[in-house]
Amino acid sequence: MTEPVPHWPGRLVSVSNHGASNHGIDDHEVFVRSASSPDNAEPALLVHGLEGSSRNWTDLIDLLRSRLACEAMDLPGFGDSPPRPDGRYSIAALAQTVTSLIQKQHQPVHLIGNSLGGAVCVKVAATRPELIKTLTLISPALPDSRPRLDLIRFPVMSLPRVGTRLVQQYQVLPAERRVADVITTCYGEPALFQQARFATEVAELTRRDELGHAAAALVGSVRTLTAEFLRKGRHSAWRDAARVTAPTLVIYGSRDRLVDARMAGRAAHQFADARVVVLPRTGHVAHMEHPDAVADEIAILLGIPGAFGRLTQERAGEGNTRPVRY
Repeated sequence: MTEPVPHWPGRLVSVSNHGASNHGIDDHEVFVRSASSPDNAEPALLVHGLEGSSRNWTDLIDLLRSRLACEAMDLPGFGDSPPRPDGRYSIAALAQTVTSLIQKQHQPVHLIGNSLGGAVCVKVAATRPELIKTLTLISPALPDSRPRLDLIRFPVMSLPRVGTRLVQQYQVLPAERRVADVITTCYGEPALFQQARFATEVAELTRRDELGHAAAALVGSVRTLTAEFLRKGRHSAWRDAARVTAPTLVIYGSRDRLVDARMAGRAAHQFADARVVVLPRTGHVAHMEHPDAVADEIAILLGIPGAFGRLTQERAGEGNTRPVRY
């Protein structure tokens, strides 16, 4: 088995909300990881999902960095990023933070988001189209009226005081069990998770347990997603999707327990300029489970098939079968 790619180094970056609708908010910092890339590489920003961090993008960045200057951020309150000073975790608030970070590039970026991060990226692309060159969404957390067993806990966690109490009770469980639970929930084939990283993830979860804001970040984000799923009319996230003008790639996993792959059909009709792909035997985090397949799809989006290298057979997992494209 090949050793996993080391997580990329990072730094805290100051971002500003000056000019935002709720101006007056203090500047804050987000943690950003980056990898070396050619001088002429175009910038890309990667945004993780709920309970994730910039570490989720390590393998995909390794594949993209020959062509894209990748930066992966920790959303406020997650990973190594402190929370926003106002304690807000709404999609709009997180989109403000992402927008501020993109503006530091002084040129449009290739924006890539997973799950919660995907919903945030849709908001950014819809409201600030001049900042986005292409948009890639991996299992985006867009509203779905069909109930999902693994999401039943979200409305319960959104209740006042209940969510915090449930998170505190969950944090009492051994970190090893909680990491294993996340892998089982998010991977279509849990055996593909690199065991060499398991201890690292346990240590990271233990560290986050000690932070005063970790529970608030999780509960606040769950409430945000629950509220987004209930929005109707012009405030719906799907209405934002229809406003996106950038070329868009949307990737779903056929075994995703959190985002139904049947949403691929709606995505194909909702985004104005979209290519929608369903990867077989894949769960909620295709970029971690099959990063080579995701890199191939991004290469097609950029118009350079075969331009990215591929992970080794051991690291990528054997037997990727053909994706379904819309």
